[in-house]
Amino acid sequence: MTDLALQSASELARRLRRREISAEALLRHHLDRVARLNPALNAVVVLDAERALQRAREADAALAGGTCWGPLHGLPMTVKEAFDVAGLPTTWGFEALRDNRPAQHARAVQRLLDAGAVIFGKTNVPVALADWQTFNPIHGTTNNPWDLARVPGGSSGGSAAALAAGLTPLELGSDIGASIRNPAHYCGVYGHKPTWGVVPLQGHQLPGEECPDATDIGAAGPMARSAFDLSLALDVLSAPLTAMTPLGRLPVSWRDAGVPPMRCRVAVVADDPLAEVDGSVKDALQALVDFLRREGVEVDERARPVDSATTHRVFVHLQRAASGAMLDDARYADAQQQAAARSAQDDSFPARHWRGLAADHRSWVHVDDERWRLRRQWADFFERFDLLICPIATTAAFVHNFVGPCWERLIEVNGRPQP
Repeated sequence: MTDLALQSASELARRLRRREISAEALLRHHLDRVARLNPALNAVVVLDAERALQRAREADAALAGGTCWGPLHGLPMTVKEAFDVAGLPTTWGFEALRDNRPAQHARAVQRLLDAGAVIFGKTNVPVALADWQTFNPIHGTTNNPWDLARVPGGSSGGSAAALAAGLTPLELGSDIGASIRNPAHYCGVYGHKPTWGVVPLQGHQLPGEECPDATDIGAAGPMARSAFDLSLALDVLSAPLTAMTPLGRLPVSWRDAGVPPMRCRVAVVADDPLAEVDGSVKDALQALVDFLRREGVEVDERARPVDSATTHRVFVHLQRAASGAMLDDARYADAQQQAAARSAQDDSFPARHWRGLAADHRSWVHVDDERWRLRRQWADFFERFDLLICPIATTAAFVHNFVGPCWERLIEVNGRPQP
């Protein structure tokens, strides 16, 4: 029989509602597993066992009295360290924030609690949530549970490692530059970055930042060990479901096109000149393509929705501009100096990085215009296709590498070094 800690969140929630297992027993099972396995992984870096045990007992008492709190009633889970949980540290890996303990839950955390979840801890992140590795001076380094010498990804690296090792059945992550998708890929679990604004970001910010939702490039979303669990969690995290419009937030509803899976028109992008994909990843993707075709699915391997070089340039500028807007005056002035020191012809990644951090409103508007052109190209593409399948990253998880800034580190792709 599958260990309780490796069953899906959906199955565990069903068993809890049927009272086949108590919330307290299930929580203790996970806490015991954390005690045994976490020292080697360092995925769960903040524990809140006593409060969680009390809530689990209350969940059991409520169910015994005929009251169910919601679809996650009594389910133990962890959340990414960057989300506020009242009374627990939120540091984003910054030493200066070691003692930051918010008084309120993040909005997404509150939705999980309102649905009945029992949050018993927080999982590790890189400093500023800005790496595809997960290490910081407060909580140390998180390892990949499949190979401790390798990274779990980032920035939701602790989340993915905890899921893969069965330390938690469900997680709450966040994503700008693949921070949900990348660690899910590296650790072999499921992750979903929803459309911006679907899951609220209040309480996922550094102290002093007033409106995290104003940055229209980051998103919060679920991580799990099955696609069905992602759907369950997103139903909780997105209720009430709203969208940002020129008139403010308005209620919306999911639109299901009703296309049977085998009737979907599928495009596959297996490689790209901007970021060569390793043969090990392409081989796995080709096996999927072959399976889909055997099942009668229409697959196009030549279609390309947008130019990847343009997309990368636009993304880097907008992402760094969003980060730069949060810098204090001294760090913003330094970014301006770094950008001014580079020639207009310098199109290297460091140059793009500093120009984005130092961006003024005029330059942001020009690049945002390019984003809208790309959005229209994507819209046209999805008039012709229902799904796009592509690699999450160019390789499987790489060996820990802490030397220098991210853009100077190299990984091996098809026997050759690549950024």
